[in-house]
Amino acid sequence: MKRLACAALAVTMLAGVVAGCGGEKKEAAKAPAKIVKINFPTAGASGALYAVGAAITNNWTKNVPGVQAASQASAGGIANLNMVSNNEAQVSIAISSNVLQCLNGTDSFKGHAYKDLKVIGGLYMNPNQVVVTKKSGINTLADVKGKHFAVAAAGSSVYNECQNHFTTVGMKFPQDIKTELIAFGPAADMLQNGNLDGAWIMSGAPAAAVSQALTSGCKLVDIDDKTIAALQAKYPWYAKYTIPAKTYPNQDKDVQTSAIKMVMFCRHDLSEDTVYKLTKSFWEHIEELGKAQKNLKGLKPADAVKDIANLPLHPGAAKYYKEIGVIK
Repeated sequence: MKRLACAALAVTMLAGVVAGCGGEKKEAAKAPAKIVKINFPTAGASGALYAVGAAITNNWTKNVPGVQAASQASAGGIANLNMVSNNEAQVSIAISSNVLQCLNGTDSFKGHAYKDLKVIGGLYMNPNQVVVTKKSGINTLADVKGKHFAVAAAGSSVYNECQNHFTTVGMKFPQDIKTELIAFGPAADMLQNGNLDGAWIMSGAPAAAVSQALTSGCKLVDIDDKTIAALQAKYPWYAKYTIPAKTYPNQDKDVQTSAIKMVMFCRHDLSEDTVYKLTKSFWEHIEELGKAQKNLKGLKPADAVKDIANLPLHPGAAKYYKEIGVIK
């Protein structure tokens, strides 16, 4: 009987161990999947890009399981590219020219190319908007010579746009202008107070800061056909763009300007599966995104691979575009 009791006890203990092991395996199988965190720098809080980034990251966090995405204010496109290059961010947006320069290590990125940079897709055209006070007497780009004008921080996307445009119309930049190295938010306040003649902003229209300026005695300056043609001859990424009348307060007529396509890019080491899901979610919810942010309204996936300066797509994004027939 003692032998039988011992044997029964041994069997019971062995069963408990086996059950315990099975339980541990079962618990391990229930372990949550790893969360992919995405930091998405945008631009100044008063610009359209800030709202664009917030709309996109909210969509991803809501609709892509396992992804937590958050947008943040930044100094703009060049800063965004540096943050992604340095692994301080995973996804962001910049104009196609800056993305190409970062990829090749030229201009502002000389000596620190990010050759593995990848693209999720082209988005919308980002227009240059030259805002001046009516009392400044500025009616053309050439009229800015000798004026007190905000050109943003040296090395920024806006500063480079100022350099390209003002030198194209025959000015020495920055020598021919009384430059103010400040962003457009503070510049809009100075325009309102009469302490500045004009400022340059590159942002989707409408931009809140431009609206603020045009409600207080400011106007937008046209960029003529000749100047745009000269820009395109040297910098092929430029396009002619019209800001329709009534886009802003007190804007009674269309304003012609130049524009460059905005590109959403990412780190090369984001997994193919993650980027596929991000791309798919973005385009499958584009109507909803367009309602949240006007610059995303009417975008089509067929245009995502156009006018992006032949920048390399991330394999995950390419998988989605092949799936829907945009690319072969």
